[in-house]
Amino acid sequence: MNLETPPNIPVSGLNGVAWPAIPQQRAAMMMSLLYQLEQSQWWDSDIMWQHQLSQLRLLLAHAVKTVPYYKQKYSSLDASTDIETLEQWQQLPLLTRADVQAAGEQLYSTATPREHGNQHMVQTSGSTGMPIKVKGTEVTRIFWQALNLRDHLWQQRDFSGTLMALRAERPDTPGNIARVKSWGAGVDIVYPTGPGIGMNTRTDVSVQAKFLRDEDPEYLLSLPTNLKALAMYFLDQGWQLNRLRQVRCYGENVSEELRDLCHQAFGAEVCDVYSAQEVGQIAQQCHEQGNYHIQSENLLVEVLDEQGRQCQPGEIGRVVITSLHNFATPLIRYCLGDYAEVGEPCICGRGLPVLKRVMGRQRNMIVLPDGRQHYPSFPSGGWMDIAPLKQMQLVQETEDTVIARVVSERTLNDSEQGELVSYLQGRFQYPFNIELEYCDIIPRSKAGKFEDFISRLD
Repeated sequence: MNLETPPNIPVSGLNGVAWPAIPQQRAAMMMSLLYQLEQSQWWDSDIMWQHQLSQLRLLLAHAVKTVPYYKQKYSSLDASTDIETLEQWQQLPLLTRADVQAAGEQLYSTATPREHGNQHMVQTSGSTGMPIKVKGTEVTRIFWQALNLRDHLWQQRDFSGTLMALRAERPDTPGNIARVKSWGAGVDIVYPTGPGIGMNTRTDVSVQAKFLRDEDPEYLLSLPTNLKALAMYFLDQGWQLNRLRQVRCYGENVSEELRDLCHQAFGAEVCDVYSAQEVGQIAQQCHEQGNYHIQSENLLVEVLDEQGRQCQPGEIGRVVITSLHNFATPLIRYCLGDYAEVGEPCICGRGLPVLKRVMGRQRNMIVLPDGRQHYPSFPSGGWMDIAPLKQMQLVQETEDTVIARVVSERTLNDSEQGELVSYLQGRFQYPFNIELEYCDIIPRSKAGKFEDFISRLD
């Protein structure tokens, strides 16, 4: 029997037994979770809600008893009797990022269950301008790792291959290069893996590209905007990769332009994971259709319209999340700040709710003078053909003015500037006043993220 991808055999923790594996305690815990996730992914929404409800009641009771913020907020709530339906749940108030910032330590539990293990601090990147700090536990870490493993298994990745991670936050080593023996904690305790290699994305793109070409890994992980720069560099140099099977994204929105570029430059498909530091993995892309499946076993995710009603397939709304297992900092009906489009049930047959698209933050929406809003799209192929531009970021400063921050080989002539303005006005669907601002470089955030468009309007 020939297998295109060899089977991933778990690590055995018992001397003298290689197969079938007898795992160590931590690995056995992870495999137990994976087994349950394999069953629950096929449940229908009613069964999933009943299990979510049982966990929500435990979370609410704990929050009201041990978290000062919720003691005051939900003083009259009886979690065991007051919440029976999703409609009743949606009567609870929303928790905004501003609320989290203002509450500070009042959102921390004064008596996190000892069985949930050691606590750690998580701080968001602050890309919204409002960074927040929450505490996590060993339980939240285990769920993060289990869902990460689920993604690997859904995508049928071959653990014997090499995984290259290009990130902003690490490594901080000579040459900004790190080499490790495995794909990292949460994977190697269950499965033997090939090596992991990494480079800091603060390194120049040309250096990253040469590193990628020379190492030629089976799997590549990075931010979408960094991958876009790498793909364009490969195409410009005429380089190719021979072994790359898949590109994995995180942290930023994935465009169709990026998917096309990666296919052209690397001959590989793009797989995305929708996550946030404070809540973990929110949705994973389905390898059969490309939709995003919400990770309902760890989060209750609501997508709400402006009236607070649950969005239907095809509708776009704000993403509201409740982390089911974080008893150190319960985030209950937390407005993440993102918008997403609800999708139809997936052809794969999984019962997990579907997001068709993750749109991004509200600050990434253009606001037209008549009040209408939409997410602008301006593929680089459009504006790079107009003038010798290397980078561009658009910032809406007022209702009718957009600043185009550009990195260019030279100052644009009148004809090029006029064509660029016309192109952008067409993409915005409105004749905004476009003002050019020349820059030597447009920096990324501390987390390495880059936003093509930012609205400064409240």
